[in-house]
Amino acid sequence: MLNKIFLQGRLVADPELRHTQSGVAVASFRLAVDRDFKDRETGERKADFINVVAWRQTGEFVSRFLSKGRMAIVEGKLQTREYTDREGNRRYATEVVADNVYFADSRKEAEGGGYAPAPARGGYGAPAGGSYAQPSGYSAAPVVDQFADLTDDDGELPF
Repeated sequence: MLNKIFLQGRLVADPELRHTQSGVAVASFRLAVDRDFKDRETGERKADFINVVAWRQTGEFVSRFLSKGRMAIVEGKLQTREYTDREGNRRYATEVVADNVYFADSRKEAEGGGYAPAPARGGYGAPAGGSYAQPSGYSAAPVVDQFADLTDDDGELPF
């Protein structure tokens, strides 16, 4: 069976870190994920608010480095659990259990700093008006044209 989820969105609030009785860290947060289409009546894009749970080191990472408004990518699985509330009613909770969580913005973007907006379909923006400094100890390899014309091309395909 296949149960794999990939989400990209913004944290609605700061993650909440708790520990189980045995000391295992668990962070929970909500991710606002924009829908691909706009509402016909208002012309605005709506969002889905998805509950995410991250365990152990992933949960500690989320609580330490992510905060309200940060863009994150979550890789995980969808899980539905059943529980009984204090009044004795049967309840269901559907959430994403995160296997991995990644930054989808830079800290400067999150703080409104000097980075250009990220492209519409993900990725990082480039520093505004600047050029990248070459890391120390880095030497660029010569550029080789891997698509040069063949000299002995007979026009026949090899398959």
